[in-house]
Amino acid sequence: MLIVRLLVLLTVAAIGASVLIWAFTGNRRYLRIAWRLFQVCLAAALVILGLVFFERLLVLV
Repeated sequence: MLIVRLLVLLTVAAIGASVLIWAFTGNRRYLRIAWRLFQVCLAAALVILGLVFFERLLVLV
């Protein structure tokens, strides 16, 4: 779980940096990068939560 937390922190930092660069340059490319990073992070979080959920179900059965 420590690795997952570090990856989340790095992703949040990358999204923040992309939004900050977009705010300074006005180049929408960086905003698209931030949006894509957010989508990938959200998908990964849902996969991890799904795996934890099914693991808990297997423990109960």
